[in-house]
Amino acid sequence: MKICVHGAGAWGTAVAVNAAARHEVTLWARDAAQADAMSAARENSRYLPGLALPASLAVRAGDIAQAQAGADLVIVATPMAALRAQLVALRGTGTTAAVAWLCKGVEPALDASSPASFGLLAHEIWAQVAPELRAGVLSGPSFAQEVAEGRPTALVAASPHAAVRDMLVDAFHGPALRVYANEDIVGVEVGGAVKNVLAIATGLCDGLALGLNARAALITRGLAEMTRFGLALGARAETFMGLSGLGDLVLTSTGDLSRNRKVGLLLAQGRTLAQAVDSLGHVAEGVYCARTVVQRARGLGIEMPIAEGVVALLDGRVSPQDAVAALVGREPVPESVQLQQPGAAVSPRQSS
Repeated sequence: MKICVHGAGAWGTAVAVNAAARHEVTLWARDAAQADAMSAARENSRYLPGLALPASLAVRAGDIAQAQAGADLVIVATPMAALRAQLVALRGTGTTAAVAWLCKGVEPALDASSPASFGLLAHEIWAQVAPELRAGVLSGPSFAQEVAEGRPTALVAASPHAAVRDMLVDAFHGPALRVYANEDIVGVEVGGAVKNVLAIATGLCDGLALGLNARAALITRGLAEMTRFGLALGARAETFMGLSGLGDLVLTSTGDLSRNRKVGLLLAQGRTLAQAVDSLGHVAEGVYCARTVVQRARGLGIEMPIAEGVVALLDGRVSPQDAVAALVGREPVPESVQLQQPGAAVSPRQSS
C-alpha cells in the first residue's frame, strides 16, 4: 500500500514509522527545514528524539499534492484546529485515496460570540466541507512514543465506509499494533474528545494527592458523562466500554505521558494555565475543547459536572481546591440514573 502521512509531529511520525515496515510511506512536514533535518539525521529530534527513522520512510515538504500522488491512503496527523483546512486541501487535489485523521477533540466554535455556534467533531467537519472523500478516524488508547517504539497497542478504525475501515486495518494491524474496526464514528470521536477534558480533572485530583480511591471515582463518573454526551449525539453505548471510550479514558487519565493529565497536575501545583500549556511543548486538546464540549452538552440538556468544573478552573473562576471540592461534594443520585439523558426528546440513535 502507498501511504502519505500529513504532519510530522509525534503522532504522525509514530504511525509513519509503524507503517513503513510493510508499506511505501511518505511523511509530509509543513516546515521544509524540519523535513530536511529529519531526512539528514534520520530522526525527529523535536518530537521523538532518539528514535531512528527507517531507511524506507521518505520525509518531504513542499507540494503536498505531489507528495501524496498515487497514494492509496492519506493520514491527517495535525491538531484538531487544522483539520478543516486539511480536508479542504485534500478535496481540492481531487484525491481518490481513502483519508483518515488522528486528531482527537472538538473544533473551536467558528463564531465564539454566538451561543448557538458549536464547535464540531471531526466527522461533522468532514460532512460539511468534503463529504465526497471516503474517510474515517484512527483512534484509541495510545501514546505516540510507545507506538513508535513498537510497544503493544490497540486502536480502533472507525468509518461509515467498510472499505475505509478495512484499509486502515490492512495498513496498521501487525504484531505489536492491533487495529479493530468499528462503524460507530460518532462514539469513537466523542470518546477521543471528552477523555482529554476528564484527564485534566484526574490530573488535578492526583496533583492534590486525593488518593487512588478518588481517582477511580472520578474516572468512573467521567465515563458516565462521556456516555451521556455521546448517546445524545447518536453514538452507541457499547462504544464507550471499548478502546476509544474506557480504554482511552483510563490511559489519558493515569498515564505519565498524558499532556492533558499533566495540565491538571501543574494547575494543582499552582501554575497558571498559560504556564502549564507553555511547559508542554505540544498541544493539550482538552484545554481547547473543554468549553465547546460543555457548550454543546448544555444545548442538548446533558449534565456534565466534571467537564463544567474543568472549564471553571481553566477560566480562573475557581481554585484547584474549590474545583475538586465542588465535584466530590455533589448531592448523590442513584448510580442507575447516571447514564440516563434528561428529557425524552433526544433519541440515543438520533444523528447529530
